[in-house]
Amino acid sequence: MLRKTFFAFVITCLLSSCQHSLLTSENFTVNDLKSCDLLFHAAPQSNAITEVTQGVNKERIDHVAIFFKQNGKKCVIEAIERGVVITPLETFLKRKGKVIAGRLNGNVNKKKTIRTALSYLGRPYDHLYMRDNDAIYCSELVELSFVDKQGKRIFQPIPMSFHDENGEIISYWKEFYSAHGMQVPEGEPGSNPGDLSRKKNVIIKYLETKQQ
Repeated sequence: MLRKTFFAFVITCLLSSCQHSLLTSENFTVNDLKSCDLLFHAAPQSNAITEVTQGVNKERIDHVAIFFKQNGKKCVIEAIERGVVITPLETFLKRKGKVIAGRLNGNVNKKKTIRTALSYLGRPYDHLYMRDNDAIYCSELVELSFVDKQGKRIFQPIPMSFHDENGEIISYWKEFYSAHGMQVPEGEPGSNPGDLSRKKNVIIKYLETKQQ
């Protein structure tokens, strides 16, 4: 009873803040995944992405993929180093770190969302995180693919952040963009997986990564 009361208290507190996703305490496994569930990767250690973005419940989220089934097999479609690809779920779950599932609680057009995501297969990965090219990064794939039953995009761009908690752009990103002859695109329209994990229309489910 005490444990149930604690979880109810936590959920109530989180519901009062639009900056966080809805959390669930239920036991959630790979067998519970449904088409268009988001799979967030939480890194075991801080990195250049997690230093400038915030994941749900302070998780170090640095990647997101879209779950679906292809010919009955559990897979994800994701934008990674080698571009937009389909990855077997089993392979995805073997990566170091934690995998957290998120499910939208709105009217997602699942068939069109998956169809749109698959249309980007083969696109190169966008290392520069810019919107004016054909390359795509992980959260951008989600933003471009998810539509509601009226055909409107569910996720809208947000100002990109490359600064730390003190408002200073970290040296990694200064050096990274300088090497490409660019200014850091601080504040330009974009997205990041941590922000997606905190959307109020995303229900977070802590996923057991052991296959059953």
